[in-house]
Amino acid sequence: MTIEEKLAELERRNAEAEIGGGETRIKKQHQAGKLTARERINFLLDEDSFHETDKFVVHRCTNFGMDQQHIPGDGVVTGYGQIDGRLVYVFSQDFSVFGGSLSKAYAEKICKVMDMATKMGAPVIGLNDSGGARIQEGVQALAGYADIFQRNVMASGVVPQLSAIMGPCAGGAAYSPAITDFIFMVRDTSYMFLTGPEVIKTVTQEEVTKEALGGAMTHNEISGVAHFAADDDETCLLMMREVFSFIPLNNQEDPPRKVCTDDPNRCEEALRNIVPANPNIPYDMKKVIEAVIDDQYFFEIQEHYAKNLLIGFARLNGGPVGIVANQPNVLAGALDIDSSMKGARFVRFCDAFNIPLIIFEDVPGFMPGVEQELGGIIKHGAKLLYAMAEATVPKLTVITRKAYGGAYCVMNSKHIRADYIFAYPTAEIAVMGPEGAVSIIHRDKIAGEGDAETTRKELVADYRAKFANPYSAAELGYVDEVIDPLETRPRLISALEMSKNKRDTNLPRKHGNIPL
Repeated sequence: MTIEEKLAELERRNAEAEIGGGETRIKKQHQAGKLTARERINFLLDEDSFHETDKFVVHRCTNFGMDQQHIPGDGVVTGYGQIDGRLVYVFSQDFSVFGGSLSKAYAEKICKVMDMATKMGAPVIGLNDSGGARIQEGVQALAGYADIFQRNVMASGVVPQLSAIMGPCAGGAAYSPAITDFIFMVRDTSYMFLTGPEVIKTVTQEEVTKEALGGAMTHNEISGVAHFAADDDETCLLMMREVFSFIPLNNQEDPPRKVCTDDPNRCEEALRNIVPANPNIPYDMKKVIEAVIDDQYFFEIQEHYAKNLLIGFARLNGGPVGIVANQPNVLAGALDIDSSMKGARFVRFCDAFNIPLIIFEDVPGFMPGVEQELGGIIKHGAKLLYAMAEATVPKLTVITRKAYGGAYCVMNSKHIRADYIFAYPTAEIAVMGPEGAVSIIHRDKIAGEGDAETTRKELVADYRAKFANPYSAAELGYVDEVIDPLETRPRLISALEMSKNKRDTNLPRKHGNIPL
């Protein structure tokens, strides 16, 4: 055979692999509003940067007539490429081939790129669109999933892992994305659950649709399983690129800086008026955040879930930071079960990947209520405490108003190794609010007075003057600076510069025992 004939054979095999399940199934994919596996990779990565691995792999199953059905690539496209010139590994499940179902050979392709990613120190992006385990392969398919899960766990905190759910992701398959750092879903075309509507109806007699059970907004608003919801495949992939722009390639590197065109010394007059004089009036903490960060650009994460706590990425003087902020507009900014878990996971991600943390604090405490207590607010609130106390990246806090009780301790107080704490003149740092404190401290005095209401108001005013301010804490060194709010941006940038070479370690151990 001549070289020309050999090259023609290569070209034929490449074309066979690239057509996947064939034109008919590709057309069905497009009719469903979905891109194909290869189209997704090409849209996600920089142009002409993708290098495919294991393009000609086929399954090894001989049961149920499978030995007569061999499609090169076997239902998943794997390889490496670049996003903004930075290395990334990717696998993209192909629903047009056996419904994207996973075989042992398919799993080995994914495991190979995950092993390469951890060895080379680069993120892994998984684009999920699969009917689950390939039933014809039995336990071998299950073994393939477990092999992937093991690598997800070993790579956690070593290289970033991003998952997009761009079609079905059911049964055990859902556990791989669940271990990864961020989950992206597409409205109307993606869903994930462990047991589908048919099984649920058989076992519990409950009737539910796929969308209600495991759709994008179900997991973004209610369960908190997912972090982002996109309207279509293209938007989802652009969101993944945006997250990628904030994070380092691995846990040994710093996050990527950008040239900052926003004056680092910019003072924002509006910050003097955002926090109301009346401590009981809500306000939007996003306005504070956006006034401080570069170009007012806050890339929020899990915006539909536990809205009383804001988390997301931003930049200060070109450097990425992770922001955790109470939201007084929702539940007065109180911490509850959902927001504690939301914040804890994000804090741990930032700490694992060397992203400094900025905390904007206005918290009246943990959410009271029977439902919260019986739901385990003690355990779940402790997750945020644990994550914040364990973190060794630079940690800065801005107390805009309330910092009450145990929630004050949890929201990056000096006592759990905050590096620098700023407070506005409107800050109130105390065990509880003046009203509650007076009703306990002066219970007998109020009851014994003729005009109890007047007495109570006088005592509240006295307590507020003494404790509902930042100065008692500042006198004890628990607040480093009380600042004019308009100076927040330059002060934070200065503190970040001061702490950029921070060295802090935890005691040697196999791992801690976070209250899961």
